[in-house]
Amino acid sequence: MEPVFSPPLHRQRHQFVIDFVKRNKPKKVVDLGCSECCLLKKLKFHREIELLVGVDINGTKVKKKMHGLAPLSTDYLQPSYDQLRIELYQGSVTQRDARLKGFDLVTSIELIEHLTVADVERFSEVVFGYMAPATVIISTPNSEFNPLLPGLAGFRHSDHKFEWTRAEFRSWAVKVCLEFGYEVEFTGVGQAPPGQQETVGFCSQIGVFCRLGGRSGCNMLLGDDAEDVFSHTLLYSINYPSLHDNNILRRVLVSEVLYWAEKLKSRWMEEKAVERNSGAYTLRQTEEGEECLSERCMELEEKQTACGAEMRNPVEMCGKVVSEDQEEEDEEVLRRQDSCTLNRCVSVPLAALWSCCPRVSALSGSLSNLRHLLMDDPEVQLSQDGAAVLVNYQEQELEEEEAHDDLEDSGYAEARQSSHTAEQEENWDTNI
Repeated sequence: MEPVFSPPLHRQRHQFVIDFVKRNKPKKVVDLGCSECCLLKKLKFHREIELLVGVDINGTKVKKKMHGLAPLSTDYLQPSYDQLRIELYQGSVTQRDARLKGFDLVTSIELIEHLTVADVERFSEVVFGYMAPATVIISTPNSEFNPLLPGLAGFRHSDHKFEWTRAEFRSWAVKVCLEFGYEVEFTGVGQAPPGQQETVGFCSQIGVFCRLGGRSGCNMLLGDDAEDVFSHTLLYSINYPSLHDNNILRRVLVSEVLYWAEKLKSRWMEEKAVERNSGAYTLRQTEEGEECLSERCMELEEKQTACGAEMRNPVEMCGKVVSEDQEEEDEEVLRRQDSCTLNRCVSVPLAALWSCCPRVSALSGSLSNLRHLLMDDPEVQLSQDGAAVLVNYQEQELEEEEAHDDLEDSGYAEARQSSHTAEQEENWDTNI
């Protein structure tokens, strides 16, 4: 009877790593033998990771799928405060590279059985002695399970140099712990049929190695003064958009400010049309139902004011010619005033934006910082005193007509997300 693994065995191995990441939240993770980056593509969504690295000796395989690690469109449209950098290297796991030192987690999933016995020794020295991570997760086939795999003769893969029993894996793991200062816990994935678990163990056996004494024993083998080497070739690197980047923060903030300024302007224009004969215009609430300003600040006088005059109301009109005594203002102020002279403007105070729009206040941190971030942005037109955003006044019909024309002239660039690709299975799986 065929052993049935549900979910498939390779997914169970990856899920074991993902569950570990969820519990322990490592910031720096490297996957040795990353191949076509299948595990990395899953780990990139766990944004507690700040640096995610893959290493494989076969650069062709890495290049084939590495662009699937690129940020999605939504990562640019709605960046978060999380930081993530991804790097992919071509290189041997038996060679030292200083860029891989001091990681929180190193994973080696079904890798060591592809190494010769001599290379396994070098692998141990490089990973546990030189890289010295806080945790190492190693999985490898359990040869005791092989008789349960139908049609299997010999090793599970033609490139395997060995396949260890549970005792052999334990012997190697304990030796590594004693030599480099780790402790190990044994487990696995791929349950045996009922009644045979104790006899044959897991299909894939796993060792979770944790460094003793934190970082104090790092680089035991080579010493801290060992010369740094860079033997791997960088194939790919990308920084995900993050609000920690001031340029990205400013772009997102400006987008929010312009959106909400237009929203408040439209609200004011609607109420102005409804209450045209009342002599007062009120800006009461946002669509979310939050009160924008106090009652005494919500009255609006129907009047024209020069650009840069003190804004006493939540929304005011500006559009008169600039007076002579303002001609000596600095060039930036004059530019903003001239622009406003040619077009009637609606003045939306920053205080109104701050109180009405939680995301604006969250992004900027303070009202003064909001003014500072908007001050030199070419997309934002501020009043002379910097206390309000000036938005061009247009009748609703004109806006709808222009929006319709823009829609006809515009095109759409579809962002394609790489679809799920099946991982390479062991040779015996293809015949099941």
